[in-house]
Amino acid sequence: MKIIDDTDREIIRILQRDSSTSLEAIAEKLSVSVNTCWRRVRRLEDDGIIQARVAICDPDKLGFGQTVFVAIKTNDHSSAWLTKFAKTVAKIPEVVEFYRMAGDVDYLLKVAVRSVADYDRVYKALISKMEVADVSATFAMECLKNTTELPV
Repeated sequence: MKIIDDTDREIIRILQRDSSTSLEAIAEKLSVSVNTCWRRVRRLEDDGIIQARVAICDPDKLGFGQTVFVAIKTNDHSSAWLTKFAKTVAKIPEVVEFYRMAGDVDYLLKVAVRSVADYDRVYKALISKMEVADVSATFAMECLKNTTELPV
């Protein structure tokens, strides 16, 4: 893990809240020069600590109001199967998060879709390409917290 100090942490906090915050505004808030701020942000990016600066969109306003958590079990735990599965899932744009799990479930997908029928289309596309032992979908009723901010 790369060493970061309190100034780096504050830069990260600011950018996690609003990645469009100018270097000038960050530098002023931290009482450092703009050049110092720029070098620190650049180092955080080069070190892969800051991976991207993105716009976070409201799924409801874009028509993706249904979130589905999909638990997948497989009987094939080979690296070849995982590679094929990961490539298959990567091609499904509705899958917004994808995890390999420990425990009773092998993989967990977070899927953003327009409706239950839209999820059914995604489900059918997935199972037509991959053999899985079990697929279980849980539909979110309400999002009570959703953040991309890490507690640095």
